[in-house]
Amino acid sequence: MPNTPLESLEAAHPPRQIPIGGSTLHGRASALESAILSSASFSIIATDAQGIIQLFNLGSERMLGYTTDEVVDKFRPSDFHDADEVIARAALLSKELDTLISPGFQALAFKASRGIEDIYELTYICKDGSRFPAIVSITALLDDYREIIGYLLIGTHNSVRQRVETELHGAVEIADRANQAKSEFLSNMSHELRTPLGAILGFAQLLESGTPAPNVSQRKSLDQILKAGWYLLDLINEILDLSLIESGKLTLSLEPTSLSEVIEESRALIEPQARQRNLTLHFPELLVSFCVEADRTRLKQVLVNLLSNAVKYNQIGGQVHVTCVPRAHNRVRISVADTGAGLSADQIGQLFQPFNRLDQEGHGNNGTGIGLVVCKRLVELMGGVIAVSSVVGSGSVFSFDLPVAIPRALPVHPRHVAADPVGARSESATLLYVEDNPANLMLVEDLISRRPGIRLLSARDGNEGVELALSALPDLILMDINLPGISGLAALRLLQGHPATARIPVIALSANASARDISRGIDAGFYRYLTKPIRVDEFLATLDTALSHARRHPATPGLT
Repeated sequence: MPNTPLESLEAAHPPRQIPIGGSTLHGRASALESAILSSASFSIIATDAQGIIQLFNLGSERMLGYTTDEVVDKFRPSDFHDADEVIARAALLSKELDTLISPGFQALAFKASRGIEDIYELTYICKDGSRFPAIVSITALLDDYREIIGYLLIGTHNSVRQRVETELHGAVEIADRANQAKSEFLSNMSHELRTPLGAILGFAQLLESGTPAPNVSQRKSLDQILKAGWYLLDLINEILDLSLIESGKLTLSLEPTSLSEVIEESRALIEPQARQRNLTLHFPELLVSFCVEADRTRLKQVLVNLLSNAVKYNQIGGQVHVTCVPRAHNRVRISVADTGAGLSADQIGQLFQPFNRLDQEGHGNNGTGIGLVVCKRLVELMGGVIAVSSVVGSGSVFSFDLPVAIPRALPVHPRHVAADPVGARSESATLLYVEDNPANLMLVEDLISRRPGIRLLSARDGNEGVELALSALPDLILMDINLPGISGLAALRLLQGHPATARIPVIALSANASARDISRGIDAGFYRYLTKPIRVDEFLATLDTALSHARRHPATPGLT
């Protein structure tokens, strides 16, 4: 009687003997079978229908450390595997196939017994207790009546794959560290660029609005300085945004957002640019008050960017149309259409690649080619999609869909109501500015000189600022973040912790301008968080509002 499944198969189907050059196929088959069974590279194990091992090749002996005599008719392949892994595989298969599968050999052979090709990865445990990862292919062996007479398991050491995975994991860690270093570099570079840029833009704004007013030639020069300065600031912001998005560190605050409000605010920002090119803007009169689930600031950023492109790449005297249309699946589509030169299919295919300006360098339009990339990523982070259609010579349409917000109370975003200028009042006020950069200090001194009712004190580091605040009890404090000694955040905590200064409004004025920096500052307790470069109108309006608040909630004297 045949002793093994292979012998059974051979007995049932004796090989045909055809002479070939003095040899036979039977001889060739025997040689191949002998070579396979003697292979040291693969573990080849054959079992009977109950999973009891009947064949254990040389590769199995070398891999597992057992001899054939030790395992044949005594062991199942599952006996060589990590028991916890076999139990886990049984549970996983039971859930996947919706049937109860027992731990043990059934967990290894169940799929093969149903005619399903199966390859699994489990840990082999050798005779000496050592372990190694293995990949095993298992196949059912059938007789002439398609009945299972056993199983064939071919296994190989998984060290190569494990080594590749380890190397890949190491490469991912290196890439993560490099990405982190890049993000930190760009964040630091953003701060360093904003500091001198703040002086350039700040003093240019002072000259522009100063007395006496600049003459025509001076105003043209100032316009060029301000235009270039704000453009440089936009580039810095775009690069920083892209870095944060790619590193996964950009956080959004999704909330019900009034689409009509965001459109109106974006319209106010883009109209001056459109007038310069004699463009006609068409905005929708929304009969339905759409409310979308979005980050308000980032939604406005996307819309302003698309509008800016529609103006920049339009023809002189062209048109820009903005529409809002309800879509299926509870979504709203916002579209910005222009009457520009349009884009070819090839250009559309390259549109959302970072730093690709589609050969616009010679057309007099500034840009880095990353604005649309940032828009696309922001829209996707808000649960939407962005698309473009275009006809060469007729213009382009950029559109994006956003989910309609679940109806609930809308957050209040109060519009700024200008306070009465402090100089128009009889009361005097004291402002403490904690800043170590002389140019920034000089700029604020010049701005405050336009408010005769304010007395300005200054400190050059955080510790000195806290001491001066405790002794002078100013009505308002301006605080830089990156200070010698202690940071502005640490100084704020000290001021909040002292009863004499706890009620004094503290405004952050910093070149740390990422959304995360601003959010962290507001959470820490700053009354407002202004970023450098200073926008003079915004700065003075915030100053007036904060001083009005300070008068209503004065600090408590005599507690120093």
